[in-house]
Amino acid sequence: MADIRNNFVGIKSPNPFWLASAPPTDKAYNVIRAFKAGWGGVVWKTLGEEGPPVVNVNGPRYGAIWGADRRLLGLNNIELITDRDLQVNLREIKQVKKDWPDRAIVVSLMVPCVEEAWKAILPVVEETEADGIELNFGCPHGMSERGMGAAVGQVPEYIEMVVRWCKQNTRMPVITKLTPNITDVRKPARAAHAGGTDAVSLINTINSITGVDLDSFAPQPTIDGKGSHGGYCGPAVKPIAMNMVAEIARDPETHGLPISGIGGITTWRDAAEFMALGAGNVQVCTAAMTYGFKIVQEMIAGLENWMDEKGHASLDDIVGRATPNVTDWQYLNLNYVAKARIDQDACIKCGRCHIACEDTSHQAITSMVDGVRHFEVIEAECVGCNLCVNVCPVENCITMEPLAAGVMDQRTGKPVSPIYANWTTHPNNPMAKVAAE
Repeated sequence: MADIRNNFVGIKSPNPFWLASAPPTDKAYNVIRAFKAGWGGVVWKTLGEEGPPVVNVNGPRYGAIWGADRRLLGLNNIELITDRDLQVNLREIKQVKKDWPDRAIVVSLMVPCVEEAWKAILPVVEETEADGIELNFGCPHGMSERGMGAAVGQVPEYIEMVVRWCKQNTRMPVITKLTPNITDVRKPARAAHAGGTDAVSLINTINSITGVDLDSFAPQPTIDGKGSHGGYCGPAVKPIAMNMVAEIARDPETHGLPISGIGGITTWRDAAEFMALGAGNVQVCTAAMTYGFKIVQEMIAGLENWMDEKGHASLDDIVGRATPNVTDWQYLNLNYVAKARIDQDACIKCGRCHIACEDTSHQAITSMVDGVRHFEVIEAECVGCNLCVNVCPVENCITMEPLAAGVMDQRTGKPVSPIYANWTTHPNNPMAKVAAE
């Protein structure tokens, strides 16, 4: 059986599945139920400084995007950090850690960007014997307007400064949670690294409005006729999150920096993909809110079964395995040629491949042959874009088949070259000409 025990910056847990800082981790009752269900760790919902708790709205807090079958694809939330008293949270964290010593408990923190505020909260969190802290530099609504959350996460200099304060004033590992609401995620990651962070976690939620009520003309969710931007999460953000994880994992300045992957993780496969791109573990929120805490049991079993099937003995065998295969467009092999193939036995003759190719792509799929409805690839027109594969409703009915070196590409009239060549050396690239000169 594969060993999926996790050691993330010295924080040990029986598996790599943690609950992210969010409503599911807002109180001991939830966290205990999560641990009983099998979660390896939690990031406790973000704590603020001592004083009157943050005030949340008393109406709808979520907007949603659904698929055709009403499967939840994305959630927008306008909830803020914990609205429970700081001391109540601290007592519960201490007790839960005492009762569940084998599980990871990381405390998310967000206080004003003032050194004294951080110096004040760090020792009281440390006293709970929690395993680490996560600096919430990602929240895009409510708190950012107060100079916290994403307002800090969008300024690399602030990130480095606060991380440095924390590293100087606590023994606990520091995880820096990054905002996706930025042009280049590598810059805040580099700043956190320069400040001495032990790890980064990403992504936090994406600034969004998920819908508008066309009767009241108010954004959703609607509070007394008004709406606000909020944070978007769920399966829809997974591609964005994975790209950002990969960007940090392959950046020479942050290479080797531990990453906790977050963003749309719903299945074991999602988790494996994040880890293959460089994440040392994963955090989950929307899936638990949609399907309940027991979903982790499917994640654990699925990951173990896949690792056993593939011969991966431990998580170390898969973490970062895909990172070297992520590259910039300019280094892709321009001499690689693939063509679509339609399995006529599997084809249900719906015609979606033909319509997609005919109307929006390269007119490379027939609709009629000898007066009979028939869908077949015209190799002389096919550029290998694989749009047809993605619109076909029958899995594996259309596949992409690489042409071997020396085989004639009917579209270009030239044999496929065995030599790797990319844009940096292509004769049409003006920069390549400059370099050659």
